[in-house]
Order: sequence, then structure tokens, then C-alpha cells
Amino acid sequence: MRHTLSIAMIAMNEEANLPRTLESVRWADEIVLVDSGSKDRTLEIAQSFGARTSFHAFGGHGEQKNVALDLCTSDWILLLDADEVLTPALQEEIRQLLARDDGDDPQFRAYWIPRLNLILGRWMRHGGYYPDRKLRLFRRGAARLSEGVGPHSTPQFRGATGTLRQNMLHYAYPTLSIYLEHMNRYSSEIAQLLYKQGRTSKSLPAFLWNAVANPAATFIYNYFFRLGFLDGREGLLLHLNHSVYIHWKFIKAWRLGQDKE
Repeated sequence: MRHTLSIAMIAMNEEANLPRTLESVRWADEIVLVDSGSKDRTLEIAQSFGARTSFHAFGGHGEQKNVALDLCTSDWILLLDADEVLTPALQEEIRQLLARDDGDDPQFRAYWIPRLNLILGRWMRHGGYYPDRKLRLFRRGAARLSEGVGPHSTPQFRGATGTLRQNMLHYAYPTLSIYLEHMNRYSSEIAQLLYKQGRTSKSLPAFLWNAVANPAATFIYNYFFRLGFLDGREGLLLHLNHSVYIHWKFIKAWRLGQDKE
């Protein structure tokens, strides 16, 4: 018998993305969605796909995803964001993995999945944005997320991992306004963490490095050395604004430190 698969998701006001995402995992044995207070049709859409939904007040991305993991009951778990889609080729690759006759001792208990990102209307293939591998598929109970470490933490897993070949599509930031809104929110979250760690750039050399030199160096490295310029005008906008995001998170942390003093 093949192993069973749970889809673990968190969401809030994701009615625009959910139908596309859930359609790509309709074949899974179980879909678990933890909502943090949606005001749109998120819950209605999720339940129409047979998802098991629950509410949990948002306490951080890691905490919220761990709640979803704990509600899953299948042999394997695929951790999925509401704006991610499994291509038909990736669906088949996962099905084949689940169908392998390897008993309860598979070669790997966790797998990285390559992710292709849609940003500003273009699929980004350079500048460090591809293959953008994410540890998302693992045996139930084998991995958890750290809590209190920001929006982009990776599930923590000890042991050898495998890597799938087929892509997961990430409809990340289709427009510039969505991108800027997310970067503003994420930089504020990261700034709080930096402040708690005491990384407030109090000295002038630290401030100049974190707020000026680091963003500039990141742009040069990703745009030129990692060939981000091959992604055209959208690649230029992405790498310029990513450097601004780095600037934002450090000056916000610095401002928090100044306000505290």
C-alpha cells in the first residue's frame, strides 16, 4: 500500500490564491488549513475542496505552521503556502515517491523541492531566485519549524535529505504594489527580531555596513555575479527593491533601539 499524504497550510484572506493551490493537491489524502481570522471566502473555498479547517490566532509563522503540522494524520506531510502550486510533473513525482515499496524505512525522511518564483509578472530564473529549494515534504513528526524567527524559517530536520526534480510554482509577488506591501511588513517583523537580539546598529561603522554597504553589496552580488540581469527589467526592479528591503529592516531595528533609549 502507498503511504498517505497530508497537506498542511496556514492562511488569512487568501481567496484569490486558494482555488489554484488546492486544485493542485486535490488528490492528497488530507488537507489541513489553519486560518488566523480571514474576512473573505478563504474558509468557504477551503471547505469546498474537502479541507479540514481550524482557527488559531496568529502568533508567528513558525507557531502557526506547527499548529497545522500537529493536526495532520497521514504518513507524510507536504507543507504548502497558499500561493504555491504543484505542477502536474511534481504531483506525479510525489505520487511515485509515496507508492514506493520501501516499508517504514524510506531512503530519505525529508525532501527539498525546487521552487520557481513569479515576481512582478516574470518567472525569475537567475539572481539566486532559482531553484530556491524548500524543505517541504517530510515524514509526519520528523520536522518542525522554529518559532519566533520571522516569516521565512525552514523546517528543522536532522538526517539525510533528498531533493525532488520537478518544480513547485510560487505566485509570490505578481505586482509591484503587492511586493512593496509584503517587504514593508516583513522588514518590520525582522526588525523586531533584530532588536531583541541587540542588533540595532548603535555604532556608526555597524550602521554604515548594515544600512548602506550591505544592501549595495547584496545588489551587486545578486544582479551581476549571480546573473540577475538576465531576468530583464523585472530582475532589475526585484534586486533594487530587495536591497531596499535589507536597508529597511536594519534602519527599523536601529529606530526601535533609538526609541527605547
